[in-house]
Amino acid sequence: MARETLSLYDTTLRDGAQTHGVDFSLDDKLLIAEQLDKLGLDYVEAGYPGANPIDTELFSEDRKVGAKVTAFGMTKRPGRSISNDPGFQALLAAEADAICLVGKTWDFHVDVALGITLEENLAGIKESVETVVASGREALLDCEHFFDGYKANPDYALACAKTAYDAGARWVVLCDTNGGTLPEEVEAIVAEVVAHIPGDHVGIHVHNDTDNGVANSLAAVRAGARQIQGTLNGIGERCGNANLTSIIPTLLLKSGYADRFETKITPEKLTTLTHASRILDEMLNQAPDRHAPYVGEAAFAHKGGIHVSAVKKDPRTYEHVPPESVGNVRKLLVSNQGGRSNILAELESIGLTVSKDDPRVGRLVELVKEREAVGYAYEAAEASFELLARRMLETVPQFFDIDSFRVMVERRHNALGELVTISEATVKARIDGDSVMSVGEGNGPINALDNALRKDLGPYQSYIDDLKLVDYKVRILTGGTDAVTRVLVESRDGEGRRWFTVGVSPNIVDASFEALLDSINYKLIRDGAPAPS
Repeated sequence: MARETLSLYDTTLRDGAQTHGVDFSLDDKLLIAEQLDKLGLDYVEAGYPGANPIDTELFSEDRKVGAKVTAFGMTKRPGRSISNDPGFQALLAAEADAICLVGKTWDFHVDVALGITLEENLAGIKESVETVVASGREALLDCEHFFDGYKANPDYALACAKTAYDAGARWVVLCDTNGGTLPEEVEAIVAEVVAHIPGDHVGIHVHNDTDNGVANSLAAVRAGARQIQGTLNGIGERCGNANLTSIIPTLLLKSGYADRFETKITPEKLTTLTHASRILDEMLNQAPDRHAPYVGEAAFAHKGGIHVSAVKKDPRTYEHVPPESVGNVRKLLVSNQGGRSNILAELESIGLTVSKDDPRVGRLVELVKEREAVGYAYEAAEASFELLARRMLETVPQFFDIDSFRVMVERRHNALGELVTISEATVKARIDGDSVMSVGEGNGPINALDNALRKDLGPYQSYIDDLKLVDYKVRILTGGTDAVTRVLVESRDGEGRRWFTVGVSPNIVDASFEALLDSINYKLIRDGAPAPS
């Protein structure tokens, strides 16, 4: 029997940006969109053009993403024509494949929030959707507070959804905006909706305020909805959104879903899920949830007693899916063999073919464990891992040596009498036997150190002229004034390639310098810089 198609819609960059403490830069959004595209999402809702400068800039050009880039905004404002509605015009001007309009479907909100009649709201939904369709983009209506509205006035909530569908909306998305609806309610209400609107035009978008975001999404699919909206790692306002990081592997790996539905996400793409989840956590400068289903560090960890013995004989005893199917790794916490297969897979991905019995692999596994125990995190710093592996498994050129560095921070009054802080760094290096000393100033000690380090690398300068440090994150791993610090540096070159490097030390400047050195050495190796004579 042919499987039905399920559409997956990610709103990490828009709804996820409502998370307390989250503030995406344009570069952050582009990197996350790239990860979501690699994973195989159908839609990436990238933001709200016109609402802020970052989102406006993001939609100012075609971002060449394989997924359908979607702009989010409101249906037309009451009492205004579409041509006289700046917010709606910003949507129409956006470089987007689809436009998702949020509209009121609860009669209470139409009366209190909009202050218009129910019929005027229906007319606004109709005109807004028709205008988007006429512009050549896919139209979606996010039916705000649909489940509350349906429970209060089912005929009107359904009329809003039906109006959007009749006007040409590709998807009518039923939103549980306050996250208070339970799975049995979702399943019953969605079943009523799909009796009037074809299920392959009905989506579900739930929040997680009762910790039922995943369950509610799956309940909607069972009832006939064929699009699921959510966010990576379930981030979002209040308690978050439905967690696509849990929903996606459930759809692909669990009977009842995998044998009935298909998505654009292949088994090969699914193996990038854990990586995408942890990249987002690092970007948000937060520790990954160790116990997150499927992708958490402890999701396939087994410790002591009969569990370890049973898993060694047959992993299915205590693992509901193979960890490698989602890009994770099994951890037998009493075994020194844990992690070998993961290391081998990483080596293969960077072009290093090594026999699994090569003793150097075992030493590399132990080295990674030792370094991670003191704070290194190679999951989100692939460039540092590649350098570590290459240095153990093959000859890596020593392009330059650092003899010493010094950083000074001075706070003083300038010639205008203003209180300013000046940072200056000096780096002494040896390149092919020659000594070089460079001085750099910057906006803070790390920026000054970065400028000094990359100011003059002699024969290698041309290789790093296009190298830019685009992001810098610090995490304190232990408490106290002598805390161990982990620094994650993101770099980019003129060809748009990006990579992450990591440094760890009780001294934040040392940790930063280590990450900066890795970044430069990785660039030199990647570009084939010649070894010194």
